[in-house]
Amino acid sequence: MNKYNIKELAEKLERCRNVNLDDVKLEEVDEITDIKIDRRKPSEERILDFIMKAKNPYIFKVNGKLVRIKFSDTDKTADDCLTKVLENLYR
Repeated sequence: MNKYNIKELAEKLERCRNVNLDDVKLEEVDEITDIKIDRRKPSEERILDFIMKAKNPYIFKVNGKLVRIKFSDTDKTADDCLTKVLENLYR
């Protein structure tokens, strides 16, 4: 993993994290399927590759639709949240 400048990637994440969606132009956002990641690499390297290759790893397009991801500052996992949603739907 020597090819990654971790400090530079951390700075990129910090810059990209709080971008205002009103300032984002759809035509300047990456289509997620255009970002090619080698699936044979370990997951840590795939994550670093994605951060490095994406213009903004928090904002991208899926089938032309703008998608923004955010992470909560909590101990809950995505599995915990999805399980809770399903439990509430199928009571």
